[in-house]
Amino acid sequence: MERSKIFIELTELFIDNLDEEGLVLKDTTTAMEIDGWDSLTHIILVVAIEKHFKIRFTSREIHSWKNVGEMINSIEKKVE
Repeated sequence: MERSKIFIELTELFIDNLDEEGLVLKDTTTAMEIDGWDSLTHIILVVAIEKHFKIRFTSREIHSWKNVGEMINSIEKKVE
């Protein structure tokens, strides 16, 4: 799956789960930059991403993400 397609689908998941219409994600976007993206929402997002892409992340992978770009890198590796 192309990175651009992952980015589009991931953005839709963020909009749905954060209820933030018009949300624009970038590779460098962090939780600190988005209202409502707290630890509970992070878990909800991870579960939604795993279901949507039919993948599973390890806790090590999840804890290593510093921004959306790193999250997408993990998704890319698993959907190949």
